[in-house]
Amino acid sequence: MFVVDRRDLDYQTTKEFNSFSKGSIDGTSNTRAFVQQMSDDTKLIVTTIQKLNTAISKRQYVGKMERLQNERIVFIFDECHRSQFGDTHKNIVSFFNNMQMFGFTGTPIFADNSVKNEAGKRTTKDLFGERLHRYVITDAIKDENVLKFSVEYIGRYKQKEGSPTNIDIEVQDIDREELMESPLRLEKIADYIIDNHDRKTHSRQFTAMFCVSSVETLIKYYDILQKKKEDGQHTLKTATIFSYAANEEDPEANGFLPEELPIAEEPKVLYALSKDKRERLDEFIGHYNAMFDTKFSTTDSESFYNYYKDISKKVKERKVDILLVVNMFLTGFDSKTLNTLYVDKNLKFHGLVQAYSRTNRILNELKSQGNIVAFRNLKNATDDAITLFSNKEAIEVVVMKPYEEYVNKFNDAYIELLKITPTVKSVDSLPDEDAELDFIRAFRDLIRIKNIMAAFSDFKWEDLAMTEQLFEDYKSKYLDLYDKVKTDTQKEKVSILDDVDFELELIHRDEINVKYILQLLIKLKSKVNADVQQTEKEIFNLLNTNVELRSKRELIERFIAENIPHIEDIDDIPEEFEKFWNIEQQKAFENIVNEEDLFADKTQKLIEEYLYAEKEPLRDEVLDLINGPRPSVLERKKIGDRILKKITNFIDTFINGITG
Repeated sequence: MFVVDRRDLDYQTTKEFNSFSKGSIDGTSNTRAFVQQMSDDTKLIVTTIQKLNTAISKRQYVGKMERLQNERIVFIFDECHRSQFGDTHKNIVSFFNNMQMFGFTGTPIFADNSVKNEAGKRTTKDLFGERLHRYVITDAIKDENVLKFSVEYIGRYKQKEGSPTNIDIEVQDIDREELMESPLRLEKIADYIIDNHDRKTHSRQFTAMFCVSSVETLIKYYDILQKKKEDGQHTLKTATIFSYAANEEDPEANGFLPEELPIAEEPKVLYALSKDKRERLDEFIGHYNAMFDTKFSTTDSESFYNYYKDISKKVKERKVDILLVVNMFLTGFDSKTLNTLYVDKNLKFHGLVQAYSRTNRILNELKSQGNIVAFRNLKNATDDAITLFSNKEAIEVVVMKPYEEYVNKFNDAYIELLKITPTVKSVDSLPDEDAELDFIRAFRDLIRIKNIMAAFSDFKWEDLAMTEQLFEDYKSKYLDLYDKVKTDTQKEKVSILDDVDFELELIHRDEINVKYILQLLIKLKSKVNADVQQTEKEIFNLLNTNVELRSKRELIERFIAENIPHIEDIDDIPEEFEKFWNIEQQKAFENIVNEEDLFADKTQKLIEEYLYAEKEPLRDEVLDLINGPRPSVLERKKIGDRILKKITNFIDTFINGITG
C-alpha cells in the first residue's frame, strides 16, 4: 500500500505508476472503494492517509477491515516527515498487527528540527527505524536531476534608474509585527516584485510563487497587487488559494508545513475558514473565474478542490504569473515552469528546503537555477537547513555563487572568446569548421553565464568588460552560423556542426516579434522618433540578433524597401504588411509543394497538426505527403529530412513569432 498525505498526490502517484506500466494500479476515489479493493485482495493500492484512517475508524468500514488485521501488508509512506506524528499514524500502527513500514522523504525529522510530543517520539527514525538509503540534494544536483538555488536576501533597496520603485526601508531583522505588516513595507515589496518579475522569470517564460506569513498578510498583498494592476502599474496575472483550520499548529514554530489541502471525508475543515476570510477568498476566486472563464467557489469541498487542481494546471501552463500562498503548494507541487519563489515568511529546516525546492525542477537551458527572493533575513536558516539535510560543505553545492563571481566568470569567458575571434568581423574568416566550433562553444559559454547573471537584481552591463552592443554583434555572427548549419536543405556532406546544440532558448526574446517591428516602422514613417537613423538601426539590429525574427529578416527588409515608401497613411502599415505577408506565405507554401511534388492538402494538414501538437512529425508522416512513388529505402532518410527541414523553416518564417 502506497500511502500519500494529500488528495492531489493520490491522483498524481496513481498516474505516475500507470504511466510506467498501464493498468498497474487503480487509485481509490473514496473510502468505500478503498475498502472494496482491500477486500478484493488487490495487490497494489495507492491511497491517502485520510482514507486509510477513516477505513479503520468508522463503524461502517471497520468490520471488513478487521479481517485484514493479521495479514502481512507492506506500507510505503510517501513524504513521511508529514502526517506521521499525530493520532492518525498511531491509529494505523495499532490497528495492523503484521505491517511492514517504509518511509520516503527528502527532508526527515531529526532531533534538531523536531518537536517533542507526549511520547517523546518525534523523529523519523523513531517512527520508521534505521535509515536504509540516503540520496540528498547535493547528490541530485551533481547528478543534474535538480538545479541549484540563487538566493537573494533583499534588505535596503535603492531606486534603480528608470524604475518607479523607491524602496528605502529596512526589512531584515525586523521582528515586530506592526513593522513587518506595515502598509509601507508591503507596498514597497510589491513594487519590487513588479519591477523585477520579468527579470527573474525571463520575460514571463517562467512563473513564480509568493509565500507569506499569514492569510491576513496574503489578503493585504493581493489587494495591493490588484489595485496596482487596476491603476495600470503592471499586467501580471495573480491568483491565490489558502485554507485556515481552527486550532492549526503554528507552522513557523517548528518548520512543519500543515497539509496542503483539507481533504477529510467530510469537508468540515474547509468551513473552519472564518467568514470574512472565506468571503475574501470567494472574491479572489471570482477574479480567477473572470480571468479564465471558470466557475469555482468555496460552496463545497469538491468545487474548492477543482479550483486547487485548476490553479495547479494554470501555473504549469504559465497562465498564472504569480501564485500567492501561505502553506499550500509549498510542498509536493512540481512544476518545471516555475522558477521563482518570493518569500515574506519565516521558514526553517524541512519547511524551508521543501519551499525552495518548488523552483529547482529542470526544464531547459534557460532555466539555469531556482530563484529565491527573500524579504526576510533567512541566511542563517537557509545555511542551517542545507547543513542539516546534507552537510556543512553542501552550501557551496546547493546555493549559487554571489553575483560578483559571475561577473568575473563572464569577463574570463570574454577573454577566451577574444583569443578565438579578436573582432566581430574575424568570425567571418574562421578557417574551418573546427575553428567555427571553437567560436560557438566560447560564445555559448558567455550566453550561459549572462543568462544566470540576468536574473540578479543587480545585473547591469556596465559591470562587464564586454558592452551590450558588442555582445549583440557577436550574437548575430553566432546566429549566422546557426542559419548556415540548420537551414541548408541541399547540403550533401555531413558537418561536425550538425549535432551542436546552439541552445537558442538562452537568447530567445518573446517580447520582440513582428508586431513590435511594425510599431517601430510606424514610428519611422511618422517621424515621431526624431532620430530616424537610430530607429532604422534598431530595426535592422533586431532582425539580425533576435532568434524569432532572423528567419523573417529577408522578407521584412523587402517590405521596408518596396512598400514603406509608397504607404502614405501610417495606419495602413499593419494591413499592408498582412497583405504582403499572406501573399509571400502562399508563394512559399506552393514552392515547397511543387519542388517536392507533395499533396497540398496533406501538407497543410500536417503543418496544422505540427503547430497544434508542438511536436515534429515522424519521417514516415513526411514521406506520406509525396504525390508519387515512395522513395527507395536508401533515399528515404535524405528526402524525408530535406522535406521536414523545408516545412520547419516555413513555420519559423511565416508563423512563429508573428504576434508573440
